[in-house]
Amino acid sequence: MQKNVLKKVLKYALLMLLPVMAGIVPAVAQVKTGVGTASYYAQKFHGRKTASGEIFDNNGMTAAHNTLPLGTLIKVTNLRNNRWVVVRVTDRLHAANRRIVDLTQAAAKKLGFIHWGLTKVKVEVVTKEFVNSLPILDMAMNPS
Repeated sequence: MQKNVLKKVLKYALLMLLPVMAGIVPAVAQVKTGVGTASYYAQKFHGRKTASGEIFDNNGMTAAHNTLPLGTLIKVTNLRNNRWVVVRVTDRLHAANRRIVDLTQAAAKKLGFIHWGLTKVKVEVVTKEFVNSLPILDMAMNPS
């Protein structure tokens, strides 16, 4: 009897994991994070079209990332001072660029590295629920 229960549990566990392993449903273990160098867009890109088709606004809270899907919300933490922002991926970096993320000037100011140009950051994928759970003061620096 215990063998049958164990077989059923394993069968259902595999059925639940199959879509995750196939990449159909994202799993918590598949949350993409990374540490690397962040930069910010030059003013000359303000008003140009991004890879998502949106018009780039250097005063907004968006970013360029090469592997995350367009529209993904990411939390970017400056590892020098632990300041963080949530931005939405709307663009791609140049293929030869070794940086992990390129941010708007508004995001760079909030992270405190606008004067340096570059900083070491941690990038984490977050959900809309995470953004909606932020206090009102944090919402001013995060997308709606």
